[in-house]
Amino acid sequence: MINQRKAILPIILLFLFVNSFLLLAKNLLTKYGLDREVLIVANIICVVINALAFFIQRKSLQNKNPSAFVRAVMGGILLKMMVCIIAVFIYVSTIKTVNKLSILIAMGLYIVYMAIEIAAILMLNKQKNA
Repeated sequence: MINQRKAILPIILLFLFVNSFLLLAKNLLTKYGLDREVLIVANIICVVINALAFFIQRKSLQNKNPSAFVRAVMGGILLKMMVCIIAVFIYVSTIKTVNKLSILIAMGLYIVYMAIEIAAILMLNKQKNA
């Protein structure tokens, strides 16, 4: 159980780092024309869906059927993509002026979170009892 907690720690630390940066760097973000609220919401969405996908994939590692893990990974990818598409659609449909640069940075956050999640799952998969 200690290794599983250790595996999710980078996702939590990234969330805390990005959120603290976004909260403290208001002047820098406005200087470059970024929407801080969009980035904060995107960061929260990314950490929630990646943590959820991580726990689903971690649970599937304990299954004897190897295709269960593949299904969990594909389901996690589908979940994350659908949530992100819905979030962007809601943002675009409710705001008159869309900040495209903020959306691109949010996509970058999505990729970083996904890379950390994959590294954590691979670390757990290397265990003997996985």
